[in-house]
Amino acid sequence: MNLPGLAASYLRARPLQTALSLLLLALGAGTIITLLLVVGQLEGRMGRDARGIDLVVGAKGSPMQLILSGIYQADAPTGNVPLSVVPFLEKNRMVKKAIPLALGDSWKGYRIVGAGKQYAEHYGAEFSAGKMYGAEMEAVLGHEVAARTGAKVGDRFAGSHGMGSDGEQHAEAYTVTGVLARNDSVLDRLVLTSIESVWEVHEHGQAAKDREREVTVVLVQYASPLAAAMLPRQINAKSELQAASPAYETARLFRIVGAGVEALRAFALVLMLAAGLSVFIALYTALEERRYDLAVMRTLGASPARLFGLLLSEGVVLALAGAVLGLVLGHGLAAALGIWLDAQQQYPVSGMVFYPAELWVVAAALGVGLLAALLPAWRAFRTDVAGTLSRG
Repeated sequence: MNLPGLAASYLRARPLQTALSLLLLALGAGTIITLLLVVGQLEGRMGRDARGIDLVVGAKGSPMQLILSGIYQADAPTGNVPLSVVPFLEKNRMVKKAIPLALGDSWKGYRIVGAGKQYAEHYGAEFSAGKMYGAEMEAVLGHEVAARTGAKVGDRFAGSHGMGSDGEQHAEAYTVTGVLARNDSVLDRLVLTSIESVWEVHEHGQAAKDREREVTVVLVQYASPLAAAMLPRQINAKSELQAASPAYETARLFRIVGAGVEALRAFALVLMLAAGLSVFIALYTALEERRYDLAVMRTLGASPARLFGLLLSEGVVLALAGAVLGLVLGHGLAAALGIWLDAQQQYPVSGMVFYPAELWVVAAALGVGLLAALLPAWRAFRTDVAGTLSRG
């Protein structure tokens, strides 16, 4: 029998110790892999949503809240700003692009965003059916919105006030003119309409039309690197405005979340070290029980190197099995989390993604098994055949 097969048979002979070591290795590796998958996908998705947006201008409040609501559509807005802010930014020489958005309503939990056509164009949106809205009270559905609600071109619906699904329903109805193809961006989870439609829904034909109209945020792209130093200060100097940097606020968000991620990662490493200790104890204890067997193997022609390889193989086989179970567990947990997030209409996470960094987790698990087996293997290599046989 070859060394891996012989090592596997010895491991099967100690089912409880083997199962404990496998469980600890699988939990440690699985936790790290789950973190790799979740954090990696969220960072990638947030990076795609924020691409080409250097600044978010909105009402005074929390800068992070402004970023989460204006770019990622994941929080309540800080308030509205006068429509006059838009031409102020569009005419500014430091601004290459200014995209105003009007927020405040939703449909079946999906946000209704009032925006010009340049908002969809910014993300490279394409249509799977229909066309872009061209008049008031027309709307375009993101891929996920259409798939989850079953709505299609020509259907009509009424939005609800607020960002949840339990807000007061408006009397005015939108007509669906198009459905976007899957874009893997924030557009997938949005209902797009014109800013004029949002105004129409909220003004109700009353004297509100006489007041200065407002937008919620303006997404800004710089015309030159110099703008990063000057434009935010220029905007923040205005009493009613606030400028927030997506790069800075997103980095701050991941630093906050990163503390919890690092704590989980440290816990997973402790589990893997505990697994290594478990492997060491199991192999060392088994060595003491098998000294006579090993001595007999030597008399039958097995070399010291073969016995050394046998003990090392046990550690490597155990570590490899634990790493494989950890891979399965990690991807399974990511898939389960993805299903839950999808039900909450949040950023999707998939268990079907593979990152090269996962190979380092497997290598680390194999290293733990190899190191844990070194001392028992060395003692097997130095087995005193005559002394062991004489003691029986």
